[in-house]
Amino acid sequence: MASSSFDIDAPRWDQSTFMGRLNHFFNITDWRTVILPDSRLDEAKALVDSCRAGSVPPGTTEEQLHYAKKLYDSAFHPDTGDRMNLIGRMSFQVPGGMAITGLMLQFYRTVPAVVFWQWVNQSFNALVNYTNRNAASPITPKQIGVAYFTATSTALATAVGLNLYTKKAPPLVARWVPFVAVASANCVNVPMMRQQEVLNGIAVTDENGNKLGHSKKAAVKGITQVVVSRITMAAPGMIILPIIMQRMEKYKFMQRITYLHGPIQVMLVGAFLVFMVPAACSLFPQRCSMAVSKLEPELRDSIVSQYGQAVKHVYFNKGL
Repeated sequence: MASSSFDIDAPRWDQSTFMGRLNHFFNITDWRTVILPDSRLDEAKALVDSCRAGSVPPGTTEEQLHYAKKLYDSAFHPDTGDRMNLIGRMSFQVPGGMAITGLMLQFYRTVPAVVFWQWVNQSFNALVNYTNRNAASPITPKQIGVAYFTATSTALATAVGLNLYTKKAPPLVARWVPFVAVASANCVNVPMMRQQEVLNGIAVTDENGNKLGHSKKAAVKGITQVVVSRITMAAPGMIILPIIMQRMEKYKFMQRITYLHGPIQVMLVGAFLVFMVPAACSLFPQRCSMAVSKLEPELRDSIVSQYGQAVKHVYFNKGL
């Protein structure tokens, strides 16, 4: 049985190591959590809130508390505590990403197909970026619209331009066009969707969670890490899978089932993403840190004047 002193927010794995973070994200990006009803997620949140308040219901086991925290972390925003929309959750990256990426890799030959699937992908990415932003920095509907339009335009221009450019290139090169477009768009989509963090700074705290101010440099560091993670998440499936498919399509049995090439690619992308979603999220700590000496002069001087040399680093949620 769990005691009332059980610390439900204590990490189960060491977040300072990659393997510790990998175990953590394997846990909270579990795609099976997306099929649970909202009522079950709300029950998990209620149990987490009760535990935080020091009133664990009688008969509750530690395993039940760990599972409730898993559901809470997979479905509720770490800053606001609000339930996130289903499609935007990182736990939806496997089912959502495998369908869209698989179809992008299958339908890459014609411009209309490229335009449609890149638009679908960037719409999906925009929703994921907005859902997993640092919620302490609000963004207006107009800014969301500009971010969405800019990222989608970048992806379409890159994909269509490269698609036309590679008409005479080796077939494998053309198969890699979707990845280049996705990587380019991620470099635009994430910063644009989270532009308020760059413009106004992101909330930073000391080791104990006491707010120290807002930092634009911290925002840039966090967003850069997210961009790297997103590109890493997509890279293996979108680079290796085209090689696999090109070789498989030479076999006669594959030539007889061309109508199954799309579903096969979707399933293979899913196999990559089951591992790559948690692995990419684990590249950098969720609770990002930054030396006070690297902050903006005004914020750095403010911290030093209040705390002297007692505060060496600031901490912030980099988002996902």
